[in-house]
Amino acid sequence: MPLSVSHFVLRAKQLEIESVRHLAGRVELADVIGQLIHALQRERGASSIYLASGGQRFLTERQEAMDKARPIEAALRTLFEQQLQAEQGASARTLSLMAWALLGLDALADLRQQIGQQQTSAREAVAAFSRLIAGLVELVFHVADAAQHPGISRLLVAFVHLVQGKEAAGQERAVGAQLFASGVNDEAEQQRVVHLIDAQERCLRVFDEFAEPDLRTQWQQHQLTPNVAQLERLRRMLCMAKPGARLDTALSDTWFEVASARVSEMARVQVALVQCLRQACQTQIQAAEQDLQESEGLLQQLRDNPPPHSHAVDRFFSAQEAPHAAPALATPDQPSVSSLIDLLQAQSTRLASMESELESARRALHERKLIERAKGALMARMGLSEEAAFRALQKASMDHNRRLVDVAEATLALPDFAFGDATPAGGGKSAN
Repeated sequence: MPLSVSHFVLRAKQLEIESVRHLAGRVELADVIGQLIHALQRERGASSIYLASGGQRFLTERQEAMDKARPIEAALRTLFEQQLQAEQGASARTLSLMAWALLGLDALADLRQQIGQQQTSAREAVAAFSRLIAGLVELVFHVADAAQHPGISRLLVAFVHLVQGKEAAGQERAVGAQLFASGVNDEAEQQRVVHLIDAQERCLRVFDEFAEPDLRTQWQQHQLTPNVAQLERLRRMLCMAKPGARLDTALSDTWFEVASARVSEMARVQVALVQCLRQACQTQIQAAEQDLQESEGLLQQLRDNPPPHSHAVDRFFSAQEAPHAAPALATPDQPSVSSLIDLLQAQSTRLASMESELESARRALHERKLIERAKGALMARMGLSEEAAFRALQKASMDHNRRLVDVAEATLALPDFAFGDATPAGGGKSAN
């Protein structure tokens, strides 16, 4: 059978359905990754207090966190293994990120043993957990970047920025808990808290832009709770303390509790966001399947009921009948080829309207990628920490009166792009 428009229409719709089903599978993968991140964040915070207190506190909390993390880790390993199957459609980049994450998961047993035997410091443990979580967050980011459907893509942008903001909140919990438990303020750790607060705000602004109204309202209402007010008071206490100043070790429990409440609320929003993603995928699949059915029905009608004009043409050229008059078009009683054209035009119009909605989501992901790559280039080129590299980009943005993403592009394209004295006092690279 020769190729026809119908073949392309039907095949395109079938591929659209397959694409959304693959995306639904990636949403489930992102959900389990998010669950493991949450469990590891809890374990990281408990481990930081355990080590900073010399093993005197949070022994039980740390064990409970490990017990919760292990089954989720096993579930994620199973999902990773499934991605090796060709029908899953995993890209080379996806598999590489999974391999990197597996390296970190394989090293967890040794890390936990070192923490249990107090053979590592609280700062080193926080950094080790954070490196593993960073790889998992990167994998979530890659999943979001693969979306090609506007409503789903917007939700994935919200999801990945919520995950990033939640990780910054988890790091803040661990660093702050370590500071309070140690009983002495450390300037470098204090600065980390400041940068982590800023990172949360930046991520949550993007989440607020792309999330569903109900989810935005849920998060905004949480911001008005007494727990948030208490967290702000403890933040000010940490951020205003002088280097070497004594800290009340008893406040480490309070800090951990209120910081955990913030992380837990983010987790609840994350669960709700995953549910929105599931529903969006299901709705997209149902709509595509309905379109497919309608397309098949329309094409069947065309095959079974050719346009009246074609009958007139057949009669005009029939060898059995004398021609009476040239065939003329009449108003058809049945659907004609124009119906198929209308269908194609309707699909084109729908795709055009989708494109404008996709653009903002694509732009947010593209700009985030450029900024992250520019930060990495500065870190390698100038020996800066991640925080210092971002500050250098921000300063160049203000100095040159250009958007941050434009500065990032210039950084990648022009190795000699001027940043002035971006090297932080006391050296370049941070300890973590």
